[in-house]
Amino acid sequence: MAVVNGPSARETKRLQTRERLMGAAVAEFKRAGMAEADVGAIVAAAGVAHGTFFFHFPTKEHVLLELEKREEDRMAKQFGKFLDKGHDLEAALVEAARLVLGLERRLGELLFKDFLALHFSQTRPPAEGGGDHSLVVLLAAHIDRAREDGAVAADVNSMNSAVFFLLCLYALAITTNDPMRRELLDDLVKRTLRSMAPAA
Repeated sequence: MAVVNGPSARETKRLQTRERLMGAAVAEFKRAGMAEADVGAIVAAAGVAHGTFFFHFPTKEHVLLELEKREEDRMAKQFGKFLDKGHDLEAALVEAARLVLGLERRLGELLFKDFLALHFSQTRPPAEGGGDHSLVVLLAAHIDRAREDGAVAADVNSMNSAVFFLLCLYALAITTNDPMRRELLDDLVKRTLRSMAPAA
């Protein structure tokens, strides 16, 4: 019987240090925003030497890239479970919006704005591994299924529609507050559905 070895003690320690730095950096970003975040405060909170931060994260933006990947994976997992229950397209759009706005509550206003600014930055550091954004991919696949069922026009580009919806959603999240945001969000869902509807 083959024995599968787990990570070495050195690798385990490296991962633990990275997690401490990640947690300390996120807390500092929530407090001050990424631009004003103090790396000295981050390493002090994590209990490591100053250079250790840059060994794990070449820049503060790399912390946000890691956070982005984790949060997108978390949202995609929840969204996938929701879609597996057979919800229609309107419900899927509403749920996607709920997940994104929940992210704002989880991160706080300052960090959420930094998160979105990096998300759309043309100068963002290249992500390790690359790949598409999982929430966009899941929503596009759901739009495809709705098209196959006749609920969406045959000429709709599902990926573009998913991107358009989420771009508008992010813009609403960063520029508006309730009650205006709620009204605009309801209208965004209605107009998105109308834009994809088959001709009468």
